[in-house]
Amino acid sequence: MKPLRTAWYTKASQCCSTVGGFVLAETFPESHSIPLSDGNQIPLLGLGTYGDPRKTPKGTTVECVKLAIDVGYRHFDGALVYFNEHEVGQAISEKIADGTVRREDIFYCGKLWNTFHPPELVRPALERTLQTLKMDYVDLYIVELPMAFKPGEEFYPRDENGKYIYHRTDLCATWEALEACKDAGLVKSLGVSNFNRRQLELLLKKPGLKHKPVSNQIECHPYFTQPKLLEYCRQNDIVVVGYCPLGSSRDASWYATVNLTCPPLLEDELLVSIGKKYNKSSAQVALRFNVQRGVVVIPKSYNPERIKHNFQIFDFSLTEEEMKAIEALNKNIRFVELLMLSRLGFVSKPAERDFTIWMSRVPMCREAGGRRLLPGHEEK
Repeated sequence: MKPLRTAWYTKASQCCSTVGGFVLAETFPESHSIPLSDGNQIPLLGLGTYGDPRKTPKGTTVECVKLAIDVGYRHFDGALVYFNEHEVGQAISEKIADGTVRREDIFYCGKLWNTFHPPELVRPALERTLQTLKMDYVDLYIVELPMAFKPGEEFYPRDENGKYIYHRTDLCATWEALEACKDAGLVKSLGVSNFNRRQLELLLKKPGLKHKPVSNQIECHPYFTQPKLLEYCRQNDIVVVGYCPLGSSRDASWYATVNLTCPPLLEDELLVSIGKKYNKSSAQVALRFNVQRGVVVIPKSYNPERIKHNFQIFDFSLTEEEMKAIEALNKNIRFVELLMLSRLGFVSKPAERDFTIWMSRVPMCREAGGRRLLPGHEEK
């Protein structure tokens, strides 16, 4: 892996050391944060808050977020379509009220859902999240997917045949509406999720761009390291936030399904053996791997012990040889496959994983030039 030579690296190098071009996060400040290109900071480790609303008992999210704050987490990743933002907001409010944290200590990331892409719906969607959280602003607000569903009350609109109903959208116009939200003080930073290189370029090259995306949230773990997309993001001062950094819990709920053809990441012999060396688990090694290369991780858990366990990754560092060995585990396969994309010709065979072209009916931005690209995959 080439040494980082971007502005991100220049900023990050002021608070960390490197070995062979890899970031060593043990010398980050106590907040374990890295800079965003707009001058704000993002904690390297966050708690993913999604839980199947059909299976997660009421109040579970409140207790887990409160515990996470007590453990040391300051970064929380949520979304309107998780249907639990009210509990996340309640937990944060209670920990502020008891003096554990201040609002400025917390970093909350919310998401613009597919049914709210029309510019006139962007601010109301964000305000809905703010009202639910009982916050004046969110720290990061991201476009969850570079595609839109038919606007309306249904978050997952389908036709009489059960197929998703898509909506022709203009990502550039959506982004301009988000920029207005930032200017209004409703959000500190703007980002995207599941965008590939060309989709990022649509925004970066947009005439009159006022606020560039500071982050791109994508699936990222030792079996899907995303080296090309990661390098492109670094070159453009875009921080990568990795979801499913531990693989997947095999939860087939919500709008995603799990790729069961891939072996469980946490049983990998290399990760297990490295963990034994440091008296750490394979999960902690996998998290440390991404953090050490400057990738923010947001493991999801409602298990109190795992929440504590996942936070204990800042007291050891992997060697350059170990980092390279873990990178070599890359299989270029996903654990999570978005069902809405599979309906559009998404293929699961590893040999077909270029994923360079969408089916033509997926609406995109006005600058797309007719190209439809599967989000979240690096260019081949």
